[in-house]
Amino acid sequence: MISYNGFERKLDERGITRSELTKLLGISSRTIAKIGRGEKLSRSVMEKLCGFFSCTNAELCREVSENPILQALRDEKDTKISGGLYHELQVRMTYNSNHIEGSRLTENQTRLIFETNSYNGNDAVPIDDILETVHHFRAIDYVIDRADDALTEEIIKRLHFILKHDTKDSTLEWFAVGDYKKRPNTVGGRETTRPKDVPARMNALLDDYNAKNDVTIDDIIAFHAVFERIHPFQDGNGRVGRLIALKECLRFGIVPFLIEDAKKEFYYRGLSKWESEKGWLTGTCLDGQDTFKRLLAMFDL
Repeated sequence: MISYNGFERKLDERGITRSELTKLLGISSRTIAKIGRGEKLSRSVMEKLCGFFSCTNAELCREVSENPILQALRDEKDTKISGGLYHELQVRMTYNSNHIEGSRLTENQTRLIFETNSYNGNDAVPIDDILETVHHFRAIDYVIDRADDALTEEIIKRLHFILKHDTKDSTLEWFAVGDYKKRPNTVGGRETTRPKDVPARMNALLDDYNAKNDVTIDDIIAFHAVFERIHPFQDGNGRVGRLIALKECLRFGIVPFLIEDAKKEFYYRGLSKWESEKGWLTGTCLDGQDTFKRLLAMFDL
């Protein structure tokens, strides 16, 4: 959304009228009227206005989401508010998602890294645990920034790159950071999609998902289950998959689910038995949604 007062001020600074602006940018008078009513504008129109005014002023070019959860996260992220929903999501999701995958960092250590950008501990912790914690913070930022966008391979691969770049894995010639796997892998002893078949399987999954008109929590859980069965990356699939689920919940105004490390056995069971019993994973994710609702209640959201 464009702030009406900020818009008028910028017009005055440039010494042009509304009608002149419509001709210069090729936008309609109806769009200009939307600004006066405080209505949301399309991303393309916002980019035109920001480019024309060389605008970095959040008051002028502020995209407002109809989803109050996403809006709160964006506001707190942009203004660097401490102790709010954004702060707690960063710490709790990063800790739990990384710990599920074997990170040795505690929740308090994760919190310290987020709050002070430093690590303080007497125990030996692999450097990658610290790097992937910081990277996960940035991946959540990316999810918040791109939440309104349709889900694409580019977004999914970018999440993997953010998470795994500069880690030990990135030094391995055969480990494709930010791209699909080159070597076959398994998960929980189960065979996953072979590397040569991953692009087609991922395209089919995305095409089927993006064709849906009204996405529900069940659709997002189903996408997550199939994504994990494909296991498109050499490593980091679980974390990337849960970040995708967060993004899509924010995109469609659904309360996200937060899988806690304490529930990982139920989560693993749900993923492994998805094809024969969908209720187990669904129940675990809905429990994770209740966890997120309790987080929202802390901040009266």
